[in-house]
Amino acid sequence: MADSSFDVVSEVDRQEVDNAVNQAAKEVNQRYDFRGVDALLTFKSDVITMEANSPERVLAILDVLQSKLIKRGVSLKALDLGDGEPKASGKIYRLAAPLKEGLSTENAKKISKIIRDEGPKGVKATIQGDSVRVSSKSRDDLQEVIAILKKADIDAALQFTNYR
Repeated sequence: MADSSFDVVSEVDRQEVDNAVNQAAKEVNQRYDFRGVDALLTFKSDVITMEANSPERVLAILDVLQSKLIKRGVSLKALDLGDGEPKASGKIYRLAAPLKEGLSTENAKKISKIIRDEGPKGVKATIQGDSVRVSSKSRDDLQEVIAILKKADIDAALQFTNYR
C-alpha cells in the first residue's frame, strides 16, 4: 500500500481579507464614535494599514477589523502586528499589519519536531520550502497529526492541503 500524505501550509485567502477590510472600513465610516477622527483603513500589496488621530482609535479600528476577519474565517495569526503599538507621524497614528504567508523555517522546524515528539510512530515530516509534507502508511495516523498540530502553539495560520 502506498503512503498517504498531506501538506501543512500557511496561506491567506486574499479575497476574504479584502472583503473583511472593506466591511470594517464601511463600519468605521458609519460609526458615530469615529466621526472626525480621520479614521482610515486600507489594504494594498499585502499590507493592511489603519490610521486615526489617536492610538486608542487605531486600536479600535484594529478591533473592528479583527472581528470581520474572524467572521470570514481568516486566522488572526495571518496578521503580523509587530509590537501592536500605533506609530505617530505628525498628528496621525498608523498601524501597519502585513499578511504572513508561508511557513518560516523556524515554524517548519517546530512543526516537524512536534510531529517527531508527539506524533504516532511511522509518520514522516519533510520540510519543502515554505510547507511541510507529512506522510504515513496509516490515514488514521495522519488524522492524529492534524489534531496535534491544531492544538499546538504555532505562530502561523495553518492549513492542511493535498490530502491523499
